[in-house]
Parts: sequence; structure tokens; C-alpha cells
Amino acid sequence: MSGFGFTPRTTLDNGIGRTGTIHTPHGEIQTPAFIAVGTKATVKAVLPESISELGAQAVLANAYHLYLQPGSDLIDEAGGLGRFMNWRGPTFTDSGGFQVMSLGSGFKKVIEMDAKRAEADHAVAPGKERLAHVDDDGVTFKSHLDGSKHRFTPEVSMRVQHQIGADIMFAFDELTHLHNSRGYQEEALERTRLWAERCLAEHRRLTEERVGKPYQALFGVIQGAQYEDLRRKACRDLGGMEVDGQSFDGFGYGGALEKENLGTICGWMSEELPFDKPRHLLGISEPDDFFAAVAAGADTFDCVNPSRVARNSAIYAADGRYNLSTARNRRLFEPLEDGCDCYTCTHYTRAYLHHLFKAKEMLASTLATIHNERFTVRLVDDIRASMDNDDFESFRDHFLGRFYGNSTGPSSVDTTN
Repeated sequence: MSGFGFTPRTTLDNGIGRTGTIHTPHGEIQTPAFIAVGTKATVKAVLPESISELGAQAVLANAYHLYLQPGSDLIDEAGGLGRFMNWRGPTFTDSGGFQVMSLGSGFKKVIEMDAKRAEADHAVAPGKERLAHVDDDGVTFKSHLDGSKHRFTPEVSMRVQHQIGADIMFAFDELTHLHNSRGYQEEALERTRLWAERCLAEHRRLTEERVGKPYQALFGVIQGAQYEDLRRKACRDLGGMEVDGQSFDGFGYGGALEKENLGTICGWMSEELPFDKPRHLLGISEPDDFFAAVAAGADTFDCVNPSRVARNSAIYAADGRYNLSTARNRRLFEPLEDGCDCYTCTHYTRAYLHHLFKAKEMLASTLATIHNERFTVRLVDDIRASMDNDDFESFRDHFLGRFYGNSTGPSSVDTTN
């Protein structure tokens, strides 16, 4: 495990939320931290150098997409993800489980954070065919690119992620959603537990086989949807799991979470898991979710939302999210957000970006994404500072009161780039 570890630092009064440092072979990550999403080895429309300059400590890429294109073997030949995309800091890869489920059923981008809908264990989006089929050994799926047939098993996911070469990777799991029945949640949870054992065994074998490569940490993924007993059981199963002396280096909080209960559900998991291992919450980026998750013990987060909404002219600011394409911005010769230190705000005006979006210029996406990513990274950095300074609650109340006084947050998690 040379080069990887986690050192907790400050703990909130509840004994769960904390700051700390994740140590990786390619640098340290001060937590809590927002991890910028570069699904296909790029944050859309933005140079890796720009992502570094705006303060991102690490990036996350997607194993499913990189497996299909350009191929994990090619990335391995290039020297790994960081060298391939010219990113010098820590890197993450997810297992591809979400994409297999969501693209396989035609839903693509969004898992709704709302359980108040009819249960549907085998739902398929209207007008789509099911492209993925789960069995106890793995998942058979068709590529969304060309329809070619592929199969992911825990062993395949481990091989793909080892070839991609990220510092932190995730065990292959079966992602469920809030519309699945209780019975299916139980079935999928047991399948994920057995897959986790296989991931640990294959991870150990590949680590020993790939002598001379930097150590890659493996995080187990906790599922269980909105059910407290299932979430706690998954934590106990994976938290104490050991195969041939190999245990998980950290944990991912996976699956769809009810937005109004996000903090509660994260708290269940944090109470059960080892305190000295990091925890990553997959797929959130809204300010209220950050505060709830941090207080409940999550250390790192990823989501494509800051970059995705930027490409649709939606801008994050301290007074709430707004649409840059509206007429009121046409003659506003001021930054996207007063006081923002990002490259966009220190060089360009709302009027200019309004023009770029109306003219459908590619630069619009670049400049808007730089700002939204900086806003998100800075917010989590400020949360971390407030925790270290014993000022978390007052900072939370002030920030959220101002942000949501003029804005309402979305009720879904966007998990693709």
C-alpha cells in the first residue's frame, strides 16, 4: 500500500464529519474536496491545465467510457490516465456500473432523488430497448456507441481500471434506483457483496502482477438505497471484508439517495465504516447537498453538473444559479459573479458570454465551465476551512440562506459528462 493512506484532522462536534488528507502516489488531497469529472479523460471544453489552475485537486474519469473508447489497453500503453491526459495530480476512476445500468435501460443522465414513484425492477426508458442484462456473474451489455456486445464482470472491471491506472478506483457493483422493490434491493445487495469479494481478490492479483506500477487504492461501494438496515449491513459486510489479506482502502457511497434524507443516509454509513478510511459520495454537486454530506462524514464528491449546466448557460453564484442567456445579461458589463477570482470573471463580462452563447460559439462553454468548476471547488474548500476554524454551522447557514434565497436546487443527480 505504499503511497496511499488517509489522515483525519478536525472532527465536527457530531463526531462524524471531519477534515483530513488523502495521500496518493500522485499527491495529496485535502478533504472535504470536490473531484472534477473528466468522464472521457477530459473535463468537457476545458484544458486540464485550466482545471488545475482553478484549484481542483483531482479528477475522475469513467471506466465504462474509456473501455469503449479509446480502450484501457491504449491508456495503459500511454503510461496511465494522468500521463495520457496531461494531469499531474491524483486521479479516480469509477467502475462503470452506473453507465451499464443507466445507459442499458435508456435513462442516460439522471437518477431521480425521489422515491415517491411506482416500483419498477426492470424499467426501461420509453422508446428504448434494454441494452444491459445482469446475472450473478456480471453484466452483458451493448455499446451505446455502435451496438457491439460486451461483458463486465468484477474481474474485467478490475483489469480495465488497473490499465487506466488511477490512484483511486471503485469495486464493480450493481447500482439500483429508488424505484426498485425492497426484494430486488436485497438481491442486488448480496450480488454486490459477492462481487466485492471477487474485486478484492482480482485487485490483489493484478497489484502483484503489475510490479513497479504505483499502488492503486480500491474503494468498496455501499448500496442499499433508502433502507437503513440494508445500508448498515452493506457497511458491515464491506467494512470488515478481507480476501487473502486484502481489504478495501476506502469506500464509496453509491446508489440513488432521497435528497431530503441525504444527510441521514450518509450518516448511517459513516457510523458503521472505519473512521481511518476515506469516504467518497458519488454524484452530487448542489450546495445544500455538500453541507449535508460533509456533516454526515463524506470526504470527497464528484459530479458533472457544474460543467454540464455551464454548457447550457446556467451559472452558479453566491446569490443563486441564473441563466446567462436571458435578455437582462445582454448589456451587463460585469463579471459572472462579483468577487469571483476565476479566469473568466477576471477577464470577461456577462455581456460577452451572453453574446457567445447567442452566437453558439464554443468559447462560451469553456468560459462558463471554468467559472462553475471554480465556484464548486471553492465552495468545498471554504467548507473545509470553516470546519478547521470551528465555524461550520454559521458558514453553512449564511451561505445557504443567501444562495437559496434566490434559487431552488435541482432534485436529481447527474452522473454523466
